Amino acid sequence: MEQFIDDNDLNGAGLVVVERDRGVVHEQYWGDFDADRVSLIASSSKMIVAGVLLRLQDDGLIDLNAPVADVADWGSAHPDITPSQLLSNSSGLVGLLPNPAYGPYLCQYIAVGDLQSCAETIFTTPDDDPDVIPPDTEFRYGGAQWQVAGALAEIASGKTWPELINEIYVEPCGVESLAFNNHFTQLPLNGFNYPVEFEADPSTLKVTDNPNMEGGAYINAGDYASLLLMQLRGGKCGDTSVLSQDAIDTMHRDRIGDVYSGNAGDPDTGYGMGWWVHRDTGLLTDNGAYGTVPWLDLDGGFGAYLVVEATGELGSHLAGLLYEPVAAALTGA
Repeated sequence: MEQFIDDNDLNGAGLVVVERDRGVVHEQYWGDFDADRVSLIASSSKMIVAGVLLRLQDDGLIDLNAPVADVADWGSAHPDITPSQLLSNSSGLVGLLPNPAYGPYLCQYIAVGDLQSCAETIFTTPDDDPDVIPPDTEFRYGGAQWQVAGALAEIASGKTWPELINEIYVEPCGVESLAFNNHFTQLPLNGFNYPVEFEADPSTLKVTDNPNMEGGAYINAGDYASLLLMQLRGGKCGDTSVLSQDAIDTMHRDRIGDVYSGNAGDPDTGYGMGWWVHRDTGLLTDNGAYGTVPWLDLDGGFGAYLVVEATGELGSHLAGLLYEPVAAALTGA
């Protein structure tokens, strides 16, 4: 870790490893990082969002396999799309690639307005008609489909997104650093490089009613690791059930492989709900564009959260150097 940080001129890093039975088994920080440092986590937000909707399904407030139109009046614009398809990047709506700044969906990046209006605009605009395809026919990673999913959670629950995050995660799991915002038009952006102007301080961002779902969360390393441990422990934080085992299994299952024999860019990679499924190794990952890499080894009963404030490429490369040493340490122990 120290060598990698020096070689790439990083401001530091954090690594927390958790094990199903023993909890946190390793926690270490380098450079500017410590246990309290809050980082923007970009796409590592996705598994958190998926968990919210799965919890609402646990509570009988939404059916993820029923049409969006069953929840939202504006859902009739795409009567065949379901929340499960949104959360598995399989809705047929336009994803992040090849154009992250796709014109009809730009509200997802803007901190003004509100989540409901943005989602309705995304779902009902006719401007995307030439680019939309039938659901469950192609994996289209990320983008505005996640904004729609967040809006459905608000409608189904009758609560705001911050209220849902507090009730589902913050209170039962004690993850006080977790929250969502929409930093994309509030901080200077340099491609997919970390916005250093955030300076580990959420107060640099104005409060918004339109948080970005797929990439707007921030959290410290220990709190994210607590969410991984919750998933390893059947959805429980302590004695409190956050998610059912069925919900956890649904998140982790390779939905795109099961439903339409799809893959997430190569034959060895599938996708569940918020988690990339590595079919060759069994690992689950939810990498972020700024260098965060959470991973779970379900068979081994452990997981880890790596955070750097750089790029997804650097974070993924460093994680690739850590998978085997972490597994070996846990296996040996």
